[in-house]
Amino acid sequence: MRLIFEQIRSGGDRNFGYFLADREARAGVLIDPSYAPEIFVQRAEDQGITVTHVINTHSHPDHVNGNEVALSRTRAPLVAHSSAPTSPSVTVEDGDELKVGSLRLRFLHVPGHCHDHIVIFEPNYKLLITGDLLFVGKVGGTRSEEDARTEWNSLQHVVQAIPRDATVWPGHDYGIRPSTTMALELETNPFLLCADLAAFLRLKADWVQVKTALGLK
Repeated sequence: MRLIFEQIRSGGDRNFGYFLADREARAGVLIDPSYAPEIFVQRAEDQGITVTHVINTHSHPDHVNGNEVALSRTRAPLVAHSSAPTSPSVTVEDGDELKVGSLRLRFLHVPGHCHDHIVIFEPNYKLLITGDLLFVGKVGGTRSEEDARTEWNSLQHVVQAIPRDATVWPGHDYGIRPSTTMALELETNPFLLCADLAAFLRLKADWVQVKTALGLK
């Protein structure tokens, strides 16, 4: 198998989407092809790849607004968590896998930022696509303390399930670089360095001040 992996700047609020494919099988997926879905589809067409699935990490408008175009152009089914309001043709739960050629896409359910949020992990190449759960240097916003508690549990789920040498590919370009590694985030991300839930909630409560102090976007 020859891997195709592209991080695509799609517009919006510095949104990232992804094109992931097995070149030998000529099969691939589009992940969060928002704002500029035509670019995602064209990248697949240019390389002779059949898009087998369009995948959403979560249902916030800035991640799903390209669905209609991407689905109509590729005739591929939409994949999302079973609780997503976008009427996915293929629903996934925590721990499910989807095979695309030789690729194995493993899904973890990680609510908090959004109730239907999933992250996608490809274990052969150790690629982790995190949507709006985990960014370079920070984590996704939450609307309440209850959501923040849920997000803490989701982050712990990811930390325990994903190897330290995995690369991390977020849904927005909010950090000092466009991607990172689990090891680097565990060593430098203040939200992952919290000793416990109480410390995490304190940091989240000072969200605006923390972002300013750390120079985060």
